[in-house]
Amino acid sequence: MRISCIHSSIKVREVRWELFIQNLQTFLERNFEGIKLESALFYSWKNGIRFEISHPSVFHDDPDFMIQAFDRAITLFDAVFTEEDDMLLVTDVHTTSCHDFLKKSPLNVYLKYVKQKKLLYKLHYDNMLNPYSEEDEKLVTHRFVLSCKTTDIRHRQLLQAICYEDFAHPTSILKNHQESGYDIYFINLSRNIMYHLYDDRVCDILAATKETIRFLYEKYNDWILEYDRNKIDLTFQ
Repeated sequence: MRISCIHSSIKVREVRWELFIQNLQTFLERNFEGIKLESALFYSWKNGIRFEISHPSVFHDDPDFMIQAFDRAITLFDAVFTEEDDMLLVTDVHTTSCHDFLKKSPLNVYLKYVKQKKLLYKLHYDNMLNPYSEEDEKLVTHRFVLSCKTTDIRHRQLLQAICYEDFAHPTSILKNHQESGYDIYFINLSRNIMYHLYDDRVCDILAATKETIRFLYEKYNDWILEYDRNKIDLTFQ
């Protein structure tokens, strides 16, 4: 596969595919038996917890709807990341090959939420064709990977933007490209933990070993998504 620059203002560095593998794929192979990063990550691994983020009884148009979502998303993140942890910030943008908006304007995940722009020289990029896509409408995933520290990103603001993605809000990451979708994964290299805030509803946290996140199961047990509680209880009890 080829890694290429997508926009001069992002200044994505061209690197060898082997270096990209070393940062992400090797980590997944060594700690998570090579699972694929994909939506609903919880169901792909044995040691994980799925948390309910927003309050199901509060309507979307209620001014207080996002209060719980923000609080839980940020609290869980701060529980599994310390300030000096080494991190991979992975963003997958899912779209069709005919949509080339990423060539015209850079992804604002990295422009808005990375504190020091010089870090963008370390941003790796690749695109992957979905093998199940139709011949006349090929689905493509654009993958961006940034190696950084927790303190290098504005994680609270980014988590809030993810929560708002299904709403008409200025923080929307894809803005006028609602025909496309995305997933953002926060990977803690120091503690072998993966954090995936799916949207305002669900957050998946996986670890190489269940003991690493047992404290989450015990401390935030009331936040566990009831639909998956039986599976999670069997893992930790």
